[in-house]
Amino acid sequence: MSKIHFGVIKFRKWVVNLAIIFVIALVGSMAIFAGVSSVQTSTVSGVYYNGDKNSNNVSLMINVYWGSEYLDDILSVLKEKNVKTTFFIGGTWAVLNEDYLQKIYADGHEIANHGYRHKDHDKLDEQGNLNEISTTHKIIKELLGVDMTLFAPPSGAYDSLTVTCAQSLGYKTIMWTRDTIDWRDKDADLIYKRAIKNAHGGDLILMHPTEKTLVALPKIIDYFLTNGFNLTTVTETIGL
Repeated sequence: MSKIHFGVIKFRKWVVNLAIIFVIALVGSMAIFAGVSSVQTSTVSGVYYNGDKNSNNVSLMINVYWGSEYLDDILSVLKEKNVKTTFFIGGTWAVLNEDYLQKIYADGHEIANHGYRHKDHDKLDEQGNLNEISTTHKIIKELLGVDMTLFAPPSGAYDSLTVTCAQSLGYKTIMWTRDTIDWRDKDADLIYKRAIKNAHGGDLILMHPTEKTLVALPKIIDYFLTNGFNLTTVTETIGL
């Protein structure tokens, strides 16, 4: 084998090795960057499932579309524990329960949008999505003078059109980190366990104004407060 030919082979090997090193470095840097990005972002396709995981903020988000018989006591517990949170209000409920709506707001809680007729937004066309969100916005604006900016799709049902429509109306779409499923499972201990399991900063914990939620609520609040968490509004938890 000539020296020239041998030199060419060595050069080719050197180029190949250099390319391999470059690819490994590139993939590694991409993985590191992706990891950092996943920590910093709080959205998935424009939808919030949690807030800043590096914070100690947690939200007990309360969706209200039916019932009011336990609201007074729930509000009393929140006031006694000095906790503020976010109530996602259904439009038809607001029309029928203006006094309770005013009380929630007067207690310093954040008011957010839960649609008008509790429809599955992933089954609605563009105008249907817009109507459900904007109608509730107008109702709350008229009753409280508040411009809401957070929208929780009823039943957690949404698609890309829902998110786009919400954004066009100035809304962030809010889901949850964990669901207590208190509307179905009428068990205070189970609700408590679901609320606190694997608790982490940035958590959005979904609940409703049910009888067993009222029973579990003081214990849930005490758990988070005694473990160094700050119970606050969804807006503050997601960092807006």
